Amino acid sequence: MRHKLVGRGQALGWERSGLRISMAAITVGLLVNGFGPLASPAGASVGDAGQPTRSGYTSGIAAVLGPAALVHGTATTTAAAPVSSTGGLQRLEVYPGEVRLDGPRAEQRLVVLGVRGDGSVQDLSRAAQWQIEPATLAVVDGGVIRPRQDGRGTLVVSAGGLVTRVPLVVERAQADLPVEFVREVEPILTKAGCNSGACHGAALGRGGFRLSLLAFDPAFDYAQIVRSNEGRRIVVHDPERSILLAKPALVMDHAGGERLPRSSHEYAHLLQWLADGAPGPTGKDPAVVQLEVFPPRRVMTPGEQQQLAVTALWSDGRRQDVTRLTQFDSLNEGVARVTPQGLVTAQGQGETHIMIRFGGQAAVAQITLPYARLSSFPDFPAANFIDQMLVARWKELGLTPSPLCSDEEFLRRLHLDAIGTLPTPDEVRAFLADQRPDKRQRAVEAVLQRGEFADWWALKWADLLRINRSDLQEKGMWSFHNWVRAQMRDNVPLDRFVREIITAEGSTFMDGPANFYRIGRSPEQWAESTAQIFLGIRIGCARCHHHPFEKWSQDDYYGLTAFFTRIGTKNSQEFGLFGQETIIFVRPNGEAHHPRKGTVVPPCPLDGDRQRSWDDPLDRRSRLAEWLTAPDNRHFARNLANRIWGYTMGRGLVEPLDDMRATNPPTNPPLLEALADELIRSGYNLKHLLRLIFTSRAYQLSAQVTPGNQADATNVHFTRRVVRRLTAEQLADAIDFLTGSPEKYPGLPLGTRAIQLPDSEVPSYFLDTFGRPARQVLCECERVSTPNLAQAMHLLNGAVLQRKLADPNGRIEKILAAKIPLPQAIEELYLAAWSRRPSPDELKKAESWVRSAPSLKEGLQDLVWVLANSREFLFNY
Repeated sequence: MRHKLVGRGQALGWERSGLRISMAAITVGLLVNGFGPLASPAGASVGDAGQPTRSGYTSGIAAVLGPAALVHGTATTTAAAPVSSTGGLQRLEVYPGEVRLDGPRAEQRLVVLGVRGDGSVQDLSRAAQWQIEPATLAVVDGGVIRPRQDGRGTLVVSAGGLVTRVPLVVERAQADLPVEFVREVEPILTKAGCNSGACHGAALGRGGFRLSLLAFDPAFDYAQIVRSNEGRRIVVHDPERSILLAKPALVMDHAGGERLPRSSHEYAHLLQWLADGAPGPTGKDPAVVQLEVFPPRRVMTPGEQQQLAVTALWSDGRRQDVTRLTQFDSLNEGVARVTPQGLVTAQGQGETHIMIRFGGQAAVAQITLPYARLSSFPDFPAANFIDQMLVARWKELGLTPSPLCSDEEFLRRLHLDAIGTLPTPDEVRAFLADQRPDKRQRAVEAVLQRGEFADWWALKWADLLRINRSDLQEKGMWSFHNWVRAQMRDNVPLDRFVREIITAEGSTFMDGPANFYRIGRSPEQWAESTAQIFLGIRIGCARCHHHPFEKWSQDDYYGLTAFFTRIGTKNSQEFGLFGQETIIFVRPNGEAHHPRKGTVVPPCPLDGDRQRSWDDPLDRRSRLAEWLTAPDNRHFARNLANRIWGYTMGRGLVEPLDDMRATNPPTNPPLLEALADELIRSGYNLKHLLRLIFTSRAYQLSAQVTPGNQADATNVHFTRRVVRRLTAEQLADAIDFLTGSPEKYPGLPLGTRAIQLPDSEVPSYFLDTFGRPARQVLCECERVSTPNLAQAMHLLNGAVLQRKLADPNGRIEKILAAKIPLPQAIEELYLAAWSRRPSPDELKKAESWVRSAPSLKEGLQDLVWVLANSREFLFNY
């Protein structure tokens, strides 16, 4: 074997044993790193969004390997257009269905939807006319109704030629009710941005004035407003002279600009609060427990607008319209924008959510702008509920699916997703020869029973649990790894698997799951690990302050932490004085202390009922484990379902996989709920859920982009296969398999595969280069899939592949020793690398190029080198 760089006077390229590879061919090696828009498997190429788009192989190597075209059909579609009003409006829908105004400062945002005969709707809120009977009860201004005097009456709404009537109740309109600090003052400061991280909510405050971030500490805020700076921020006897009002109203210089115009309701309410004597929090003030948004979802067209209304549900049972004081943010302004008042304007095709925050709670409103209006939908027989729910979303969005993948593609992806392993040439031949209509279902059943299943899924869990010898010692690492693998081998229900980890105790060398308490070293770390691994919830922010985009508070954080405060560790000499064995045990006492309040925080799980006791006289963790894995704990089931879906379908319904929150909603909420339900119904059977996914028609779609789904550039709706690189371990094993030269990992017997490695500290430059996680960070993102030049060069000219190609006991030497005819030898190599036979044209050209090499051996080595550097080998498609 030799490499020769062609001189400057010629086209720059590599000449390897007579097989001259042009720079375009070299770029094949760079395909794994995303360099250049070259062809992907099955004839798809990478476009601007990094997703496959249709094209033929155009590189120099394509001349050898040939095109990989697919024939497909498309549905008839027309461009998205405004919803037709043909037939006129059928009825009006007014929110709320009954208006109740309680108190002199009460208000209600009114939303009017016109519903047409075809079910489509139009926001008529700004065009509606309002009449109150009797007129003395209330007044409507800008779509907001406010009280005048007590009584009962009717709100008459006219819009689009239709009229509807809404009951109206006004109570305590003239009552002298003081302004409440928690319910009214803090939301005003939050809406104005006074307590944001960029202003007075910063760690050191701003301009000598500091507030808690997003009002998470009302007592602190009250003291800062009323008592700090020698009480000079407020003047109770002459409220308008108060700095608290004068600066944000720009009566005095204010670096933050005008925040509270003197004509605003917010200014008037703060003025009234000061006039009331600036009453502070009582310590028993109600808290917001839930937000409701109307409408929760809308299908819109570009240019259309929709007013949102937000209602807060308080812990004392009160319902309050808080639209004016709610923070609105669009998660994708390219699809929809939103004003600070909650008016949404549709922009471009796609789907996004409007993030809604008030009082420490968060919610979203879904905004959908279909990519197209479908005049027909292709025949798509559903294999199970997965297909049914995806089809419903595709129709709503105006998307159509790609055709089914070939048998070769299906078998390859099934093996990679289920067991992390390529199928053998004999397995491919047998599958292609099988004429039974249910052969794909049979293949699924067969692969789920393979021994590699335990290795592959143990690797997944070992990454999540961060099994590594640096933290656990080598004996502890092996103990934990072997226990996890045994659980996967025996298909232990996932709820029992998790319960045993949470409640583990004993020797870290003898009791594998006890090592969970060696990864972290404090109750806080164990709480964060538990939440993120088993619930998909990142609560680390709440350790210091209320989560800015979620409902989790410090009370939630330390309530979860309290379950772990009685866990102790001690050294043991069971394995000798220097054995470094650790014993995990439960202590009789230990509490979590709130860092801000200085109080003891009783144990309580996330979203748990704080009115009940979650303590346990023996081990608090048993109560946590019971709650965590209970069928009615949707967090647990949704998290597992989303992870499993993401591992097999290429991306989660929620991304990132371990960031489940209201403000990061799934792309298909009904499907995620159905998968969670199925997981619960099956008794948390991993193989059962995998079987459903693998046998679904959606899983078997081609990666090919079609006119009917190319608008969904990032493929978040799964209308086609998500193409992704092989993981580091899959790629290492695939190269070993293709070359027939297994890697010898230090400290492990020859034949140990990369997916069987017990931790990430088994030395391997190859695995580290291709993104193996170090298992030090509590995040799915630690496994790196970002391309880099080192990866490309490692395959193009690295020592690993060269050594394996020259292995005297490798695949090529065995082919030569068996004197296999060249066409059959080429077919064998194609099957080993790409899990398919070469096309007649590929076979003809490959045979010609191999014969042109100085020797048959070098020709076959060159062919394997080319196959290993191709996108079809390096990607799971």
